[in-house]
Amino acid sequence: MKKIPKSVLIIIYTKNKDVLLLKKKNYKDMWQSVTGSLLQNEEPIDAAKRELYEETGIKSEKIIDCKKENVFEIYEIWKHKYGNDVTHNIEYVFKLELNDIVKIKIDNNEHDSYKWMPRVKAAEEVFSHTNRQAIFDLT
Repeated sequence: MKKIPKSVLIIIYTKNKDVLLLKKKNYKDMWQSVTGSLLQNEEPIDAAKRELYEETGIKSEKIIDCKKENVFEIYEIWKHKYGNDVTHNIEYVFKLELNDIVKIKIDNNEHDSYKWMPRVKAAEEVFSHTNRQAIFDLT
């Protein structure tokens, strides 16, 4: 089944602006925030809650919709996951502030490690320009 070209990006960070990054499995040094594609008929907020839990083990109703949508060309390495005529993705941005750093239960099918980093260092570490901007936009 082909992916829907709509996804969520969830920036998880602490009050001190330490940002959670996940390392994509089977990709050398490919760090990112929580991301994931929407399922058929799924609302972005519901996808954000689902992906947050699947990728970190965190359940939270405190996810904030940043009211920001990014449209970007799908990376060549992932185009095969979409329909033949699909070239761009719409990404809905969310954030979740935690009081402090917490232990994460990563999805071993998607990621092989995680780390918490200060905001600017985290922004420098992620591979996606939209992920970088969302981290810089944290207030």
